[in-house]
Amino acid sequence: MTLQEKLAIRVKSIELKKQGKPEEATRLARSIPMPPWLAEWGKKYMGADFLINGGWDLSEAEEAFGRDWLTR
Repeated sequence: MTLQEKLAIRVKSIELKKQGKPEEATRLARSIPMPPWLAEWGKKYMGADFLINGGWDLSEAEEAFGRDWLTR
């Protein structure tokens, strides 16, 4: 996903929040791939369940660390 695509999603997410749709805004924002360094931090300090159950797009972390990185 390009930076422009990520920014467009984030702008739409902000618009949804302003429209009083916070759940939709959050769901859309979490569709932006989480950077691998942040996913690793989240795993270390928040736990794998936080990432698994949070609805985050972890595709970039899986690409960087392997598909099983959360369970290692």
